Amino acid sequence: MLKQLISALVITSASLSVAMADNASLLTTLKQKYPATQFKTVKESEIKGIYEVVMGKNVAYTDKTGDYFLFGNLIRMKDQADLTKSKVEEANKLDFAKLPFHQAIKFVAGNGQRKIAVFSDPDCPYCKRFEHELAKLDNITIYIFENPITELHPDAIKVARQIWCSKDQQAAWRNYLINQQKPDAPSDCENPVNANIKLAQQLGLNGTPMSVLEDGKVNVGASSAVELDTLLNDAHAQVTGRK
Repeated sequence: MLKQLISALVITSASLSVAMADNASLLTTLKQKYPATQFKTVKESEIKGIYEVVMGKNVAYTDKTGDYFLFGNLIRMKDQADLTKSKVEEANKLDFAKLPFHQAIKFVAGNGQRKIAVFSDPDCPYCKRFEHELAKLDNITIYIFENPITELHPDAIKVARQIWCSKDQQAAWRNYLINQQKPDAPSDCENPVNANIKLAQQLGLNGTPMSVLEDGKVNVGASSAVELDTLLNDAHAQVTGRK
């Protein structure tokens, strides 16, 4: 029995070594063939002969030659598991702790333990809907990074600056997005609006609203308060180690 166990372990170890070598070889091949693309990892997928490739913030699938690529989500039909979604989320994670929070409008509700950073355009209708949902949450710290999309809302950059220049930034933000009350502050004070626009571009946050959770996951769109509660709890548990 012991000999059989040792033999099985040896075979398994050898198989893993071969697989790792194949993955490393294909990764090298891909980098040589497509030098402009940032390839991070390669490993064999659940489909024999097809490899999962993490490239930049995307996940794709290729054969052992690297000549053909498949883009899309790989679904395991027996349990309807999306094998691509979690990999894409992981590839798109950001470092929450490194965000420049001094450039954000800060809201604290309850104990403020759960945290979220929101990149939001004051004239974006989805951002206004999202703000209604954010206002319903408790035990949360919200950092609003004003990110006006001037191509869609040319007046938003002035409004964003006026909100930042207001004596009460929190009230000015929510009064505008929730109560349709325009800020009456000037727009020429020192403000981080242009820096936030540049930051969003650097992070690949090309729309609004887009949120970064504590664990680095990016949430796109105007989620409901119920959905956000679950996301925030999961992210906080990941960061604190509490389940």
